Amino acid sequence: MRKTLYIIGLSTFVFSCTSQQNVKKTAYKPKTPVSQAKPAVKTPVAEAAKPKITNDHGAEFFTVNLADPKNNDNTASYGSIVSAKPAGYKVVKTYFPAIGQNFRQRYLILHYTALADDKSITVLTQQGVSAHYLVNNTGDNEIYQLVDENKRSYHAGVSNWRNDKNLNDTSIGIEIVNTGYTADATGKKIFVPFSDDQVKKVAALAKDIVNRYQIPATNVLAHSDIAPTRKQDPGPMFPWKKLYDEYQIGMWYDEAAKQSFLDLAQTDFATRYSEPSFIFLIQTALQKFGYYLDLSGKWDDGTKKTIEAFQYHFRPQNYDGIMDAETWAILQALNQKYPAK
Repeated sequence: MRKTLYIIGLSTFVFSCTSQQNVKKTAYKPKTPVSQAKPAVKTPVAEAAKPKITNDHGAEFFTVNLADPKNNDNTASYGSIVSAKPAGYKVVKTYFPAIGQNFRQRYLILHYTALADDKSITVLTQQGVSAHYLVNNTGDNEIYQLVDENKRSYHAGVSNWRNDKNLNDTSIGIEIVNTGYTADATGKKIFVPFSDDQVKKVAALAKDIVNRYQIPATNVLAHSDIAPTRKQDPGPMFPWKKLYDEYQIGMWYDEAAKQSFLDLAQTDFATRYSEPSFIFLIQTALQKFGYYLDLSGKWDDGTKKTIEAFQYHFRPQNYDGIMDAETWAILQALNQKYPAK
């Protein structure tokens, strides 16, 4: 019995020692801590300095822009600041102006009056139509302002361009004294030219407006562009190319691009002319450029008048409202140069 107990005790002792040796072999060794980079401290961005507000006979003004002109955003003011006057409270401009704003004036629309000078003034000041400016034909250096640029004038009526409509809300209108057109024996419209003095006035005025409000070339338009089924002004005698070439105002196509499209169009234009799919393609291109029309796949009256309006602006040598290869080439060249965003 004693011998048995001795053997059991010796075995337990050996097992215990062996276990302790194993523990020592696998003893935990703490890992060397890995140093982590400290987060970079952001330097606070300095807030743009607020513009100084000047006071002139009780009216407040500021002319410093804080926003991004590339986005057609602007905080500059070209008139006095209009503020609320709530009873019992004081409106302060401690944090004025916020940078999230832009101009209401996004379009410049050109018209002719279809009247002589005196009648143009009477109609545009005493009746339910108006414009911000009137360019006379009297040979002087005066341009008549009829409506504050910050106010809506009633010059565009029912109107559309690209994704915008009711352009009275977002445009400045310039009326040019011109008697418009008469129809000859065949019904063709014969338009009256504009004087050199008028064109110079319009160019100087348009340049000033476009620069101040950062109006893009695609938004300098004829009344006939934004209402092609009911308006013809300022017609094919207005020198759009001259404004583009000499004053960098508005749109015009590149001749090389036009010629390239014309070479392609001449190969199959005549054979495809009456195909509904081809008519639909042309209507879609007109709509893509900016005109508002139905995609009917037919040479309907609305499509013809839209083509005529397009020709007034970009192909004044031929404004019969019929889509030919050259008009089609010009349209494609313009869509390539001024893609819709």
